[in-house]
Amino acid sequence: MRETTTVRRNLRLQPVRPAGWWFDALLPAALVGLTAALTAGWFFGIDRAVADWADAHRPTAAWWVAAVLNYLGQGTPLTLIAAGLGVLLAIRLRSVRPLLVPVAAFVLTYLTIGPLKVWTARPAPSASVKEPFLPPAQTLPLFQDDLPVRFAQSYPSGHVANAIVWYGVIALLLAPLLASLGRTMPRRVVLAVRIVPPTVVLCTTTYLGWHWLTDSVAGLLLGLLLDRILHRVPWDDLPLPRRLQRWDIPFTERP
Repeated sequence: MRETTTVRRNLRLQPVRPAGWWFDALLPAALVGLTAALTAGWFFGIDRAVADWADAHRPTAAWWVAAVLNYLGQGTPLTLIAAGLGVLLAIRLRSVRPLLVPVAAFVLTYLTIGPLKVWTARPAPSASVKEPFLPPAQTLPLFQDDLPVRFAQSYPSGHVANAIVWYGVIALLLAPLLASLGRTMPRRVVLAVRIVPPTVVLCTTTYLGWHWLTDSVAGLLLGLLLDRILHRVPWDDLPLPRRLQRWDIPFTERP
């Protein structure tokens, strides 16, 4: 068994906003409720109305603008950016702890977003105008296991969930990185980093017809839940193997 360093202080979860566990419980409950409602055929009218409106109000120029902005939610580039910030901060502070955050975020997103997409097996709105060319009514239901997996991975929106998680990680790492350079990151900038890109991604992915509105809402609920889990972790106090003691330096700002 590995020996671990002595914990600096008792492990205590970090505060998040809104405070309390009620919001943590509300998010998965809402996600389960939304999934159950869609399984029963609820909200299909809203999904169709939003998709039809977007189809009727999507000139070429607007499509290109939305498509470019939607890259803000690409999981792979965001993962690499977060990992890069973690490496830079780790080198700057001579601490292995900043690396724990992107690794944990990757594991959480990998074990939740993809499996949920495969399990719920819902086509995207565009599945009626390109492969597999389903009748419009057939693009709405969940659990269409008879379709190839590549045609039924719309619910929840991975772009939205990834954006919430990874921009939260980026903000968590960027603030101490700037502090190590003698600069401060104003709280309004932290909030902008965490809120603006996910909001843009939610709007564009729905407007482009790549996801139903309820897909984006489900991605929002899942992303917020994962984000709260990551921000509750006391990264500076987690026990590490003794051989990493030289690289055991705190990096987060204490409240």
